[in-house]
Amino acid sequence: MNRLEIFSKELNLIKNIEIRKFVETCLNEAPEYFFTVAASSTGKYHPEYSLGEGGLVRHTQAATRIAYELFRTDLYPYNSDQQDIILASLILHDSRKHGNNGSKFTVVEHPLLAAEAVRKSKGVISPEYRETIAKNIETHMGNFNKDYKTGREVLPRPSTGMQKFVHQCDYLASRKCLEFNFNVELSK
Repeated sequence: MNRLEIFSKELNLIKNIEIRKFVETCLNEAPEYFFTVAASSTGKYHPEYSLGEGGLVRHTQAATRIAYELFRTDLYPYNSDQQDIILASLILHDSRKHGNNGSKFTVVEHPLLAAEAVRKSKGVISPEYRETIAKNIETHMGNFNKDYKTGREVLPRPSTGMQKFVHQCDYLASRKCLEFNFNVELSK
């Protein structure tokens, strides 16, 4: 299965063709390991469905699906392009989780590396949208923004509503108490 087929359901949620094509380019530029590794290299921080081969993809799909389901409520005032930017951010948020060269373990600065990849992507998108996606990715770790070895803060915290929403979706997709059924069709 090719990279875009793996994320076909998530890509099809993005209505703005420019944003969708940009995400497709970024996925094609992502390291190969993104499509095969587990979401947690130790198994300590993610639910069962995101462990093992392809676990990071399933985690990403779950985070994206959570966003989509929350958009269906009237609690979040995001317009169609803003929703697409959030979906793009979630699809790409962990695309450099093991760094640019495929470290054995999660790289603490992976949000900064993924955001840098978005900024440097050959994909075509408005500068404003590109930067918003990058900022959402940089801040997706929320308050888990410290190097666990040194205790030093290495990642920015979310400050905008959109950044907080991206963090919330990622956070919920990583909770062990929440299991996910990937066989349920998307609600319309």
